[in-house]
Amino acid sequence: MSSPDKVLLPPNVDPIRYSICLTPDLEKFTYEGTTTVSVNVTSPTTTIHMHAKELSFWSATYTDSSTGVKQDAKSITVQIKETVVIFTFPTSIKPGSGSLHIVFSGLLNNQMAGFYRSGYTDIHGVRKIMASTQFESLDARRAFPCWDEPSRKSIFSVTLNVPVELTAFSNMPELSCKTLEGGKIKEIVYMDTPVMSSYLVAFCIGEFDYVQSMTENGVLVRVYTPPGKSSSGTFALECACKTLDLYDGFFGVEYPLPKLDMVGIPEFAMGAMENWGLVTYREVDVLVDPIKASSNQKQRVCTVVTHELAHQWFGNLVTMAWWDDLWLNEGFASWTENMAADEMFPDWKMWEQYTVDHGSAALRLDSLRSSHPIQVPIKHAEEVEEVFDAISYCKGSYVVRMIHAVLGREMFQKGLILYMQKHKYGNTLTSDLWAAWEEASGMPIADMMKSWTEQMGYPVLKVVGSTFEGKTATIKLEQSWFLADGSEVTAEEAKLWCIPILASTSAGTSDDISMMREDSITIKVPIEDSNSWVKLNAEQQVPMRVAYDSDMLQRLTAGISSKKMGASDRAGILLDSYNLVKAGMMKPGDLVKLLSSYVAEDDATVWEALGGVLVGLEKATQDIPMINTNIKSLAKKIIAPLVELVGWEAQAEDGHLTKLLRGTCIRLLSIFSYSEAGVKDEANRRFAKFLEDAADMQSLPSDMRTPVFKMVVKNGGKKEFEDVKGYYTSATDNAEKKHVLSSIGETPDLKLKMDVLDWTTHGDVKLQDFFYAVGSVHSSGPEGRDLTWTYFKENFDRYKTMLGLASASLFDAIIQCSCGGFSSDEKADEIEEFFKDKDVAQNQRKITQIVEAMRANAKYLKVIAESELGEEKFWKSL
Repeated sequence: MSSPDKVLLPPNVDPIRYSICLTPDLEKFTYEGTTTVSVNVTSPTTTIHMHAKELSFWSATYTDSSTGVKQDAKSITVQIKETVVIFTFPTSIKPGSGSLHIVFSGLLNNQMAGFYRSGYTDIHGVRKIMASTQFESLDARRAFPCWDEPSRKSIFSVTLNVPVELTAFSNMPELSCKTLEGGKIKEIVYMDTPVMSSYLVAFCIGEFDYVQSMTENGVLVRVYTPPGKSSSGTFALECACKTLDLYDGFFGVEYPLPKLDMVGIPEFAMGAMENWGLVTYREVDVLVDPIKASSNQKQRVCTVVTHELAHQWFGNLVTMAWWDDLWLNEGFASWTENMAADEMFPDWKMWEQYTVDHGSAALRLDSLRSSHPIQVPIKHAEEVEEVFDAISYCKGSYVVRMIHAVLGREMFQKGLILYMQKHKYGNTLTSDLWAAWEEASGMPIADMMKSWTEQMGYPVLKVVGSTFEGKTATIKLEQSWFLADGSEVTAEEAKLWCIPILASTSAGTSDDISMMREDSITIKVPIEDSNSWVKLNAEQQVPMRVAYDSDMLQRLTAGISSKKMGASDRAGILLDSYNLVKAGMMKPGDLVKLLSSYVAEDDATVWEALGGVLVGLEKATQDIPMINTNIKSLAKKIIAPLVELVGWEAQAEDGHLTKLLRGTCIRLLSIFSYSEAGVKDEANRRFAKFLEDAADMQSLPSDMRTPVFKMVVKNGGKKEFEDVKGYYTSATDNAEKKHVLSSIGETPDLKLKMDVLDWTTHGDVKLQDFFYAVGSVHSSGPEGRDLTWTYFKENFDRYKTMLGLASASLFDAIIQCSCGGFSSDEKADEIEEFFKDKDVAQNQRKITQIVEAMRANAKYLKVIAESELGEEKFWKSL
């Protein structure tokens, strides 16, 4: 069952076509099933191994296609730990074709994995149950016995026997539908799928409305919604149709299925799942209220849709051979989601926003020693659960973006078309993608990319000397491994990257790209005159940090304050500087002085970065009162012009980014100015109007509901707390409920904070969402941090019971929301000690990363405490 580096099922029996028939009982939460698998046997065997988990087996019969001889399995052995079932037959099965017929049964679990149930309330207020699937990465085996490995592709035929009053759909359109004897059950047979991996099979059963449209290339697209809410699917439908047409051209292979269904699932652990022809989503990630939806919600829905539809090609049509190349799926789709959204909505400036969301997430995690390479070795398939993270998604997309910058769009796309056409319906390795781009461009892509995908971490590019004379800037650079805590890199640990050096100047972005393969290099950049500035890593297209010398940094402030420098670059300098301070590579005082260059800033993306830095500084200094007070004063000073610029009141002419900017503005007020009379009164006034009419989107738009709820709770008592919490019950969609969950823990009353934590563990909040409320307590300040950690320790078994066998990502989330955020070695030691004897194997990487970040924060706190920020004269000099 194993190869030297991977644990796999024996290769001597290959599935060709599955015929799966399931009959679920939505009252008993069980189902009966049969599977007939056409197989090809390549060597004699008396046993057939398949994956299976939480299934009961009643019989198995093998039929030899050439002779018609049947034999029943003499034994059926389930290996629970290995999630494998072994069918042993009395006589040897000869090489050739045959079929294996299996009768089994299973449970409709409530763990949001496999074939599972969700609860919802219909338009009459009646509690109902629906059933749906989530198979990636290892849970198809929880629904039916199968070869649950991405390279064991097959055709799938699905038949569902369901109550006549319900709707049911699968990856492919219906082939037939008939009512069975008795009139209560209908049998729906679906068309055969293309050849595909088991984790992409899907089916849903329940009550739905829908909206539909047709793409220009003739694909029927539907968005299924809860009954009575079909209008909430319109925006996602529009995005999906445009996206499919865009991808048809971009990938050079048309979408190969006759239909695409997208459905919001009431209880869903992930954001979405790219099942071929039937994409499933959290409701908040596909359904948006056409009136209430914020700009942020619409952008989220658009990018989740464009991400999942990219997978219809990158992942479904062409699939990674094994989970160690997961990034081929997720990294590419994370790049493409931005590309497609940018094509559809150019005024959203998606690539500028990329700098502060995907880009920042990648660099934050990959600056830890406990990070991992993009191509991470996976022996046991279960290990893949640990790498559905910012490395596979965000850093993966970052290196794709870097390749795009080096190749240019034409060669980039040409390579992708070659890749798709050569490997469609097959499986690939990362090297296959490099080969396609090399064939298209003639460039040594594999050689360049090896340093980015096969080793973890990323470089800091340090300016060690610069001269600006006449029309040329001469800059000497050194590269080294950037670590968040600034720890020393030994000679044995030293790494090199093949770095594309892109530069922008006051005259624009240079077309020249230098490739840095050594530990040091000197480059020359054309400039207008000796007073010019040079910004390295133009538009932040390479995953790295840049550390400037004092002269270059001073020059850059002119480009920042005048805004002649692009938004990505203004945000990038700020984020790099903040992280260099945390690593001890830049003085905290120099960062604070740099912040003054952003006083007139008016760009939403830059403000997202600026807000993150201000909040980060405030959180880091909560235990140093003098510095914390000055940080807050500085933040208020920088925020004041923004409040004057965008204010509280939405304007008819507001664009998408202006709405995002106003949301950022009010969010920062809720952190730094919530107790000031004017801010407090405005928040209370708007909240009072909201209580009178929750549909009043003029007084309290969705963009500002979470921060206003926070301000009301922070400034109020039990009544205000109950007013906010009460909206969770009355809100009719999950996006609105999330406003409550994200704010309720901000109450200053410790007893009410405890009430929030108890509320989340007693079944009143959906399992998929409860950690948001825990996170709101945790992020409310030092007392909230201590409380959630204590509560987690005391209720660890309860959390384990709640999450049971659900996705490891949910337990990762509650660990992050309960245990993260501290800034001391003592607390890091305590957390490590707590988990030592706990059954958290699938969460160990997350725990290690949290603890390492904590130790890095402890160093950072010491650096700040001992810096010029601890001197009053420094603050007076600003």
